[in-house]
Amino acid sequence: MKYIDKLRNSGLRPTKQRLQICEVLFETEKTFHFTINDLVKKIEKQLNNKISLATVYNTVHAFEKKGYVKQIPINSSQTYFDTNTSEHHHFYDLNEEKLIDLENSDIGPIKILKKINGKKVKSVEVLVKIED
Repeated sequence: MKYIDKLRNSGLRPTKQRLQICEVLFETEKTFHFTINDLVKKIEKQLNNKISLATVYNTVHAFEKKGYVKQIPINSSQTYFDTNTSEHHHFYDLNEEKLIDLENSDIGPIKILKKINGKKVKSVEVLVKIED
């Protein structure tokens, strides 16, 4: 199967449940945002099958370490993931608890004035919180 190498590269054995996670994550026309709980519900609905929360959590975090998905922390207790791993920005709708992609062209130039000794800016990704 096409996801076996992706799983092995992430240090995971290609079990049936992990292959199902890959199908839901990567066999879509459009990229999408999700929480771990969202993904569990999506997998169970799409595949009409129960899946272990721990397996989903561990698989998603292994994929994040390898760069297959991107982690987007909203606050100290809420984290989303994005299957679009390119550098881009987001709106976060506080009322709907939903991430919305913003392209780089939707944001003006960003100039970082502060420097930290021995460090360089790797990327700048803006999270804009919105509400009604």
